[in-house]
Amino acid sequence: MSKAARERSARDRLAAERARQAARQKQVRLLALVVGAVVAVAAVVAIVVVVADQKSKRNQVAHGYTGPQAPLTRESDGSIVMAKAGVTKPVLEIFEDFQCPACKQFEQSEGKTVKQLAAEGKVKVVYRPFHLFSQQQDPVKANSLRSAAAALCVPAPQWLSFHDALYEFQPTEGTDGFAPKDLVAWGKDVGVTDANFAKCVTDQQKVPQVTAMTDYARQKRQVDSTPTLFLDGQKINDQQLADLPGTVAKAAAGK
Repeated sequence: MSKAARERSARDRLAAERARQAARQKQVRLLALVVGAVVAVAAVVAIVVVVADQKSKRNQVAHGYTGPQAPLTRESDGSIVMAKAGVTKPVLEIFEDFQCPACKQFEQSEGKTVKQLAAEGKVKVVYRPFHLFSQQQDPVKANSLRSAAAALCVPAPQWLSFHDALYEFQPTEGTDGFAPKDLVAWGKDVGVTDANFAKCVTDQQKVPQVTAMTDYARQKRQVDSTPTLFLDGQKINDQQLADLPGTVAKAAAGK
């Protein structure tokens, strides 16, 4: 090969290598642009999600219950009694867990009926929230415990409103929820003014009582699911629950 031919061959190889390098650089620049665009989109999405989440949390404002109800009192065991003065029977006990989706469904479908029956003096209602999910994994377990303990920190007059708020804002199963700051905020929303309320909630001061209520539900009353209802000590079945006013009326009549 002549010297001129060798020089042309070298120039050709150099040109080809430069072309390959230029192509690689173009690919790198293109990739950088794509990655940058993806990062920018991700950042925008993240901002939107955060803003939406913050907005959602701001919208979680609890409201005081203003419908029919009977006076509320708290018993020494932590249960809440809703009954008109002098009404002692029949007794409707409601075992519930605020993290339980079925309990939320019950509250949505039958909660007003229960309150109305108590307001009319037809039944004495005893709410018995407990830690049903004590043997589950977090976050279900933790959500259940925090909400039950917080409910025990709420004075009886505001308890029903707080009870309803817990179901309204019940976290989806498998997600973290019932954060202490939210529980405190909802309590204040419904009128809790007790100076120790926030500390009671954030320090989970009522956990020992929740444990005692859970032991009572599981061991003494054999409750293994929620909601579970008893009428004068007898467990209510689905058929009886479908006509709760009628079931209560029969119990009142001794039938």
